[in-house]
Amino acid sequence: MAVSMYRLSIPVFQRGLQVLTSYLDKAEAHAQATGVPPEVLVHARIATDMLPLAGQIQRASDTSKNAIGRLIGVDVPRFPDCETTFGELKNRIAKTQAFFDTITPEQLDGSHLREVSLDFSTIKATFTGDEYLMTFVLPNFYFHIATAHAILRQHGLDVGKLDYLGPYGE
Repeated sequence: MAVSMYRLSIPVFQRGLQVLTSYLDKAEAHAQATGVPPEVLVHARIATDMLPLAGQIQRASDTSKNAIGRLIGVDVPRFPDCETTFGELKNRIAKTQAFFDTITPEQLDGSHLREVSLDFSTIKATFTGDEYLMTFVLPNFYFHIATAHAILRQHGLDVGKLDYLGPYGE
């Protein structure tokens, strides 16, 4: 039996966003415990030409919700990239999760065949829906989660592989 586009997207995005929420909880606790101003972590980055923690979370949110919009042909909620606190970033994740809660498996039926064209300044490509999800969206989504993880590690947070993978079972 084939794996549905729904199972390859919505639960995957929800899990990744839960991991980011957990990271934000840990970052907030770390800031309180160490006296590091929260904005230092929110604006922390690995390199000057990379987005800060806030930008990584914003891109994970945008990548996931925009993918669903492209795959099913619906308008998605738009969020300005103006979050500057842990609470605001958690709220953005919650709003993204709320959008996913409105999507049904049936809406993604047949989306593996849908043509998806991207026309960004650095990327111009046309995919079938399944190629788009598996070769562009998921790697991009996980890049931003992994980069958020690396930023927090670089700033002394005790996060490891099991934090990145997220919870299993109860």
